[in-house]
Amino acid sequence: MTDHVTRAYLKASAPEDSALRHAVAQSVSALPPALAASCAHRLLPRPMFAAEDEMNAIHGDLTDLFGLLTSLPQRLFDGDLGRFCEALGIDARKAAFMRRLGGGPPPLHGRADMYHDGDSLKLLELNLGSQLGGTDRAELSRCLLEVDAFAAFADEHRLRYIHTGEVIAGVLREAAAPVANGDAPVIALLEADGGLAPYLHLVRSFQEMMHRLGVDLRIGELGQVRERGGKLHLDGTPVDLVLRYFSVDQLCATPEGEAAVDPVYRAHRAGGTVLYTPLESFLYGNKGTLALLSDPLHREAFSASEAALIDRVLPWTRVLTDGPAQVEGTTVDLLEHCREWREQLILKPRGDFGGAGIVAGWECGEQEWKERLLDCRDNGYVVQRRVVPRGEPVLDPQTGRTEDWIAVWDAFLTPHGHAGGHIRAVPVGSGEIVNMGTNPLCRTSGVFQYPAG
Repeated sequence: MTDHVTRAYLKASAPEDSALRHAVAQSVSALPPALAASCAHRLLPRPMFAAEDEMNAIHGDLTDLFGLLTSLPQRLFDGDLGRFCEALGIDARKAAFMRRLGGGPPPLHGRADMYHDGDSLKLLELNLGSQLGGTDRAELSRCLLEVDAFAAFADEHRLRYIHTGEVIAGVLREAAAPVANGDAPVIALLEADGGLAPYLHLVRSFQEMMHRLGVDLRIGELGQVRERGGKLHLDGTPVDLVLRYFSVDQLCATPEGEAAVDPVYRAHRAGGTVLYTPLESFLYGNKGTLALLSDPLHREAFSASEAALIDRVLPWTRVLTDGPAQVEGTTVDLLEHCREWREQLILKPRGDFGGAGIVAGWECGEQEWKERLLDCRDNGYVVQRRVVPRGEPVLDPQTGRTEDWIAVWDAFLTPHGHAGGHIRAVPVGSGEIVNMGTNPLCRTSGVFQYPAG
């Protein structure tokens, strides 16, 4: 059901001479240059609207779900991280990278990707760690409010948004404070060697936003940094905090991975430079953790309220393997069940993110689906029940027609709480893998919240 603010926005935008109808296009002139170069040509014609109490509730649920994820080693494996890694299919070298600091669970920092099924938001995946895309999209909402027609609409409906960049800037300053000695910290966004080129335009936009917010953010790759006297240096400048964008997979892609990251670890251990976030984040961002939460074989490890939380937020998820599985209280052969329910299931690699490697059953023929199931079984995949997203009505400013779009709602989570979010969307009928990098029809927008009543 379309909310009252969206209905009001569409009604006010319907007349050809409506200033609100073209507000998003007018906001482009206010976008910072790097953000404009990155996505000005891919803006959804309107922002999305959500009830403030609904967004607060899902943020609370996601925060609690993170707590359940980080408790899994203790609840299910007696605190043995080795067994936990084995259950997730993480090999010994990757596990060594993730456990190298031995500092316990990572901080809550990540992005939840969700569909709204018409009743509530459902989690598709939880990307944990500092290597997040889309944080700069908060600037879209800021600039849209500079357009008079939208500012008047926002004032009428008491709209507000949470600026993701402002929250993250505060998180980084706080994390760097112990080593910055009262000075404004120097932050280095570090990628693996050769990793920046494919998305440098996105990183530049993030840097642009951080500079506007007063954060001295530098960009570099691991091969550019040196550790001296217990502190990391980038191009000769002492660094107080490393904002980690390199991944475990990147480090494991070469025999030199351990040596490449060693200066960062030495500086972190010496207390001269903070590593934010640690590689431990990848332990809990592995989709196998969602299967552990969802599987009724482990339900006794959770209280009734915790089980209710899992069922409320997380679609049915299992590790794809030969053998029996519990489905709605019945023991079934998992592969047979997956063959029968092809149109309701999706396969996802446990360790990948951003839509990589996904196989949607409803987009496959029966024979192709059977073959993919056989290829993916016992090969690091989970199978998850499909979430059918509601249509989000969007008016085309050029034609005046209203059409439904499929939207992924991204919510950012940090140690400072809810950090806002943004939308990625595609027209209904163009597939349900909503990815800015692979689908040229994908568009983006900000999210505004309205109060209850």
